[in-house]
Amino acid sequence: MEIRDNLLDRIAEAQREGWLGEIEGLRVSLAGAEAKIAQIDSATSAGPVLLRLPLPPQRREE
Repeated sequence: MEIRDNLLDRIAEAQREGWLGEIEGLRVSLAGAEAKIAQIDSATSAGPVLLRLPLPPQRREE
């Protein structure tokens, strides 16, 4: 999210300064960052994962 916020700041700066070529590249990077954030959010919204304690190995009777 910090990267996304930084990209938004850089886009605003590029617009103020008239750096038209820079804006498009930053927007592509922003789209990638937002896609990654969405991917992370969807992966973590499934809820907690319940882990079971391992069972001791069973002895084989011979």
